[in-house]
Amino acid sequence: MSPLRLPLRMVIMILAGLASAAVPAHGAPVTPATRPIVIAHRGDSGERPEHTLAGYARAIDQGADFIEPDLVPTRDGVLVARHENEIGGTTDVAQHPEFANRRTTKTIDGAAVTGWFTEDFTLAELKTLRARERLPELRPQSAAFDGRFEIPTLAEIITLAKARGVGIYPETKHPTYFTKIGLPTDAALVRQLKAAGWDSADAPVFIQSFEVENLKRLHQMTKLRLIQLVDATGGPADGAAPSYAAMMTPAGLKQVATYAYGIGPSKAMIDARLVGDAHAAGLRLHPWTYRAENTFLAPPYRRGEDKAAHGDLAGEIAAALRLGIDGFFTDYPLIGVETRNRVVSGE
Repeated sequence: MSPLRLPLRMVIMILAGLASAAVPAHGAPVTPATRPIVIAHRGDSGERPEHTLAGYARAIDQGADFIEPDLVPTRDGVLVARHENEIGGTTDVAQHPEFANRRTTKTIDGAAVTGWFTEDFTLAELKTLRARERLPELRPQSAAFDGRFEIPTLAEIITLAKARGVGIYPETKHPTYFTKIGLPTDAALVRQLKAAGWDSADAPVFIQSFEVENLKRLHQMTKLRLIQLVDATGGPADGAAPSYAAMMTPAGLKQVATYAYGIGPSKAMIDARLVGDAHAAGLRLHPWTYRAENTFLAPPYRRGEDKAAHGDLAGEIAAALRLGIDGFFTDYPLIGVETRNRVVSGE
């Protein structure tokens, strides 16, 4: 554990103070957080298969403030952590002949996707699968752990987080799609968080989504802080805005502030203008995703020609922190924590 790591009680006090300075739906101007949060993107996903209890625990050991589960439902309505509901790339399902006939093609947010889908499996069936590294060509050290870890449920992740004194930062994946097939996830998520004692504005929880309407519904259901995810291209799958770019104008940000605590933009979008405009609208910024491999780094931070080689991740994170971001997602939480601590201390 990092010697600069704060106890959960102090983290909650800090976050409560931030919440009072930037309350969703008020849009009061805010100043940058003095201690930006480090969000372990799918766990320590640079070094362990993503969305596993082992990966989350390792991220906590490295000092992450929050762990991030992407949530999708099973056929029997249990929320589990997978990057997508298609699990062919992140589990060993293809090696299970008993599930061969479950492989199918579905239309998810307007795109045809072929594979195996969580909504076609019960939780008991999913628990017979094991996680595997999604990017083995870039992360062979993580792929060495293929086959060792189960798919975790949200309940198991909450138990881990509470036992270890960190927060969680769940993403609701494809909420419109799941509502249409009779497996809505928003209310189920809120119920589980409330049952865990996490239902107030100062709870160590953020809920995020790339869609808009489900965040507006969640804003009516809960006081938990909501984060509007946005990408550098495209727009929300629910069609609630013409584009993410339109949502990031000063007028668009003011509208986002009526239901969200902050925004989660692609790191490629981060510049002084967006940081200033978002803070002026009363929104926090938690960009995604900072990764060490050259293929993911901005050109100035790459080192050499090997796409899998690690470049200057710390430099890229530090530059964003100095622009005034309030937290960030990273696949390498140890580097993120060390960099955050150095920048905050003025090094």
